Amino acid sequence: MGPARAHSTRLPGHRARRYPSDLTDAQWQVIAAHLPQHVPGGRGRPRLWPARRIVEAILYLDRTGCAWRYLPADFPPWQTACGYFAAWRDDGTLARLHAGLRAQVRAAAGRDPQPTAAVIDSQSVRAADTVPKASRGWDAAKKVNGRYLEPKFDHGL
Repeated sequence: MGPARAHSTRLPGHRARRYPSDLTDAQWQVIAAHLPQHVPGGRGRPRLWPARRIVEAILYLDRTGCAWRYLPADFPPWQTACGYFAAWRDDGTLARLHAGLRAQVRAAAGRDPQPTAAVIDSQSVRAADTVPKASRGWDAAKKVNGRYLEPKFDHGL
């Protein structure tokens, strides 16, 4: 027989430590108003982990850049956090949350809640002579015979 394995002490309400990415109570109140009350997909087991811990796991992952499987043990299991992230992404919850938070920040700054302009940024990359002329062009500002890359959009905060 091999060595005995320690049982996980990870419980839905258990907090081993705080992380810089954790939400304050005020931040959570703002975000919670934008989240659906039901389990994504409407099927499966009832939610065992509080939505706040799931959101904090997603924020931790976003801030640190770690892989789902590397979430610290005091967060919900990575499969749970990843599943909620994917469901909220797919059902539009994250897009609505972003739009709602952006509107609140803009209104608090005395601006129109909806942006009226967007900034489009593009990038030119030097292209080898072997790249067909149809897919490259001259960027006079950068003096580059290059290839155009996809634009990045900033919808303004």
